[in-house]
Amino acid sequence: MDAATLTYDTLRFGEFEDFPETSEPVWILGKEYNALTEKDDILSDVTSRLWFTYRKNFPPIGGTGPTSDTGWGCMLRCGQMILGEALVCRHVGRDWRWAGGQRQREEYISILNAFIDKKDSYYSIHQIAQMGVGEGKPIGQWYGPNTVAQVLKKLAVFDTWSRLVVHVAMDNTVVIEDIKRLCMPWLDSEGACCEPEGAGDLNGCLEGACALAEEETALWKPLVLLIPLRLGLSDINEAYIETLKQCFMLPQSLGVIGGKPNSAHYFIGYVGEELIYLDPHTTQPAVDPCEDGQVPDETYHCQHPPCRMHICELDPSIAAGFFCRTEDEFDDWCMRIRRLSCNRGGLPMFELVDSQPSHMVSVDALNLTPDFSDSDRLERFFDSEDEEFEILSL
Repeated sequence: MDAATLTYDTLRFGEFEDFPETSEPVWILGKEYNALTEKDDILSDVTSRLWFTYRKNFPPIGGTGPTSDTGWGCMLRCGQMILGEALVCRHVGRDWRWAGGQRQREEYISILNAFIDKKDSYYSIHQIAQMGVGEGKPIGQWYGPNTVAQVLKKLAVFDTWSRLVVHVAMDNTVVIEDIKRLCMPWLDSEGACCEPEGAGDLNGCLEGACALAEEETALWKPLVLLIPLRLGLSDINEAYIETLKQCFMLPQSLGVIGGKPNSAHYFIGYVGEELIYLDPHTTQPAVDPCEDGQVPDETYHCQHPPCRMHICELDPSIAAGFFCRTEDEFDDWCMRIRRLSCNRGGLPMFELVDSQPSHMVSVDALNLTPDFSDSDRLERFFDSEDEEFEILSL
């Protein structure tokens, strides 16, 4: 059997190790738990995260392409999970909890519809795979963390319901001035953005009853900040471990996408020296919405104890994500990051600066248009792990 699918497909749900009995704090996307007294709360939180896995029997990608992403779509699914968490925070809140077997609220159903495996969903495997073609990634080829971050940035432009700003911070540097210009385009007379042609055609009925009022995002467009990083050469540099852990403690945390050789995972927290993650490597049938608009959602939530791996097993190429719904939340994130950089517990993973250093090329200057003319240059630096993550034949 393909080694890339040797996870849930072979172990089955009943064989997963229970969550450890430990006095060490458990951190899940900015929330702290006690494993001895709050195990049910931990599992409820994990189960409420959107879990996107390999699927089969969906409409062919591009009309004639693959009908399953088994063996090649794991990083694309991890990208869906980190963005899905942003949409949950955006529309229903971080404290929302999923309960199966009942009618779900409209905002949640609209979020799921954005990821259904069909060509007209905003963030479907079809959209991600086809947008990647413009970056020189043929359909069926494995993505690295930076590739999927760049693709999600492009697709978010068409999501007129969520009205997110997806910013990919390059060169290990987050520039506050650039982000505020993107999230508050009224500060820059040239920043006024128009709705992309055809945007309203995507995602079916998502624009309907759940659509948000435009004035809600008039002063600040909610920010999804993705930071591609390389924390070592072939292995993670242990000097970054404490800093990486602290990222999961921030209330703005969306987690980390990355993995280990042959596997991409969505990391949502840690306990002790182990990372907690959701694994996309199980193949489930594609899901179609019901006639009443509801989505059969049992398979979009991981209903068993989450997977864990020692942090030293992490491949050094990752992308960390953060969500700031308001300007105050972004200012708070900046304050926390600066405070962390003063700690002596580890090396900073990235630099936070007020304005763009003279040695940096602006994002706009890179001309990241649909053909991603500079994509190859970016990928050589950030996706060098592609040599480590082999695509195994099915």
